[in-house]
Amino acid sequence: MQTRIAAGIITVVFISGFIIYVQSSQATSTQAASQQNSKDSANTLDAEYRKLEGLLSFLRARNAEEYAINKVKGIDEAGYVPIGGIEQWVTIRGQDRANPVLLFLHGGPGDVTNPWSFMIFAPWEEHFTVVQWDERGAGRTLKKSGPEVAPTITLDRMTQDGIELAGYLRKHVGKKKIILVAHSFGSVLGLRMVHLRPDLFYAYVGTGQVGDETRNYAAAYDALLKKAHATGNQQALDELKSVGPPPYTSGRGYQVQRKWSNRFEGANEFLYATLGFALVAPGGSVEDINDSGDGQILSADQLVPQTRSATMKDLGLEFSLPIFIFEGTEDFTTPTALAREFFQSIKAPRKEFVPIPGGHFAVFMNSKEFLKELMERVRPIAVGH
Repeated sequence: MQTRIAAGIITVVFISGFIIYVQSSQATSTQAASQQNSKDSANTLDAEYRKLEGLLSFLRARNAEEYAINKVKGIDEAGYVPIGGIEQWVTIRGQDRANPVLLFLHGGPGDVTNPWSFMIFAPWEEHFTVVQWDERGAGRTLKKSGPEVAPTITLDRMTQDGIELAGYLRKHVGKKKIILVAHSFGSVLGLRMVHLRPDLFYAYVGTGQVGDETRNYAAAYDALLKKAHATGNQQALDELKSVGPPPYTSGRGYQVQRKWSNRFEGANEFLYATLGFALVAPGGSVEDINDSGDGQILSADQLVPQTRSATMKDLGLEFSLPIFIFEGTEDFTTPTALAREFFQSIKAPRKEFVPIPGGHFAVFMNSKEFLKELMERVRPIAVGH
């Protein structure tokens, strides 16, 4: 990269986001001194980064050993699978191949869980073969395909992707059917998958369940106001009242809602912790974090306009397999009240609404309780067939 400044040309070279070389022609002595200081600073920063990377490499190796899969009975695979005409990243981990297969659909859209969830899902891997999938336009799948895939990031195409993956898993792991667990945006995708191909799935479990996108923010606003009053949080009341109820003409209203959703749910600690988990994940890298961010931006651009008008009817009201909703008791992102209303409106051969202490991220923040409910209510359906 070249930048023209004053009497000369300053050439700046970036590697991995760090300035490593600065050169100028026709530079004054002051400019030369400034350039030398910049070079020294960059070299120091690069050295510190390399030292940190050494520590992270050690921790990744240690975690790979600590969270290793049983080589005799288990399965531990990670790689690209041809799905929907592109290569898509899929991981398959479980301590016993005899266990039921559980496909987890991440939220976002584009918010992949693969980079940071290894510790959270480790207890699940004792009882299920856990499959994670970087969906079209997200994470390592986006890294492989590039942003040129954007026009194909549609609900219809991704639903077919999910169905293809489910079919692949049945053959690859040798199972009659699989269990589907879907979080947040993933619940929109998951419901479409089980509605179209119920024969592939033992059961559907939604969490952070989308209930009605046309009413989501209005219901969340009301719930946040109620919580602010109940807790006597004057700052929350002032900020929420300053933006008023949706719809909003600018992004500030949504930012205020998200701020207080995360604070009341205690989610900020978890969300920031995922960065640390990603840095020390076996086989992980800083690149995975960047890929995740890129995927969230691209996926939101493509998918939010496609989902913002989705009503309960659009999500589906009649299903021919067991439907479970494990919902955080205080979810202010996909409001608990709307999720319950959606649950009450559907018909299924078996359905259960299971409150999980926590908010929108209860599946991660209270994963032990979530696993307990999976073991008691859902796993027996798969084991019994």
